[in-house]
Amino acid sequence: MKIRKGDEVVVIAGKDKGATGKVLRVDPSRERVVVEGANIITKNIKADAQRAGKESGRVQVEAPIHVSNVALVEKGEPVRIGYTFDEDGNKVRVTRPHKNRAKSAGKGGKEPASDD
Repeated sequence: MKIRKGDEVVVIAGKDKGATGKVLRVDPSRERVVVEGANIITKNIKADAQRAGKESGRVQVEAPIHVSNVALVEKGEPVRIGYTFDEDGNKVRVTRPHKNRAKSAGKGGKEPASDD
């Protein structure tokens, strides 16, 4: 998947179209991402022994969205992501059609942010 945890994305389809937020979780096996502030659902929570001290009631949480319904944001506009190899032979993410390096917010931090 080309979307990673920590990326800034915009929802391009669905009930929350136009909403922007940070990717909180990624599930590559189901091709889904959880975006902060998008696709909010209400869950009914029951009090039990495992949730000691917590009350039962209704809780609003972000639900997963299919990765095809989000796009990475660069300068306020949705962009596509591709891969290329730099001069050292490392595989890096680039934005299309601008060919800028994609900002990496995930683990490792191998990719530096673009200066644009």
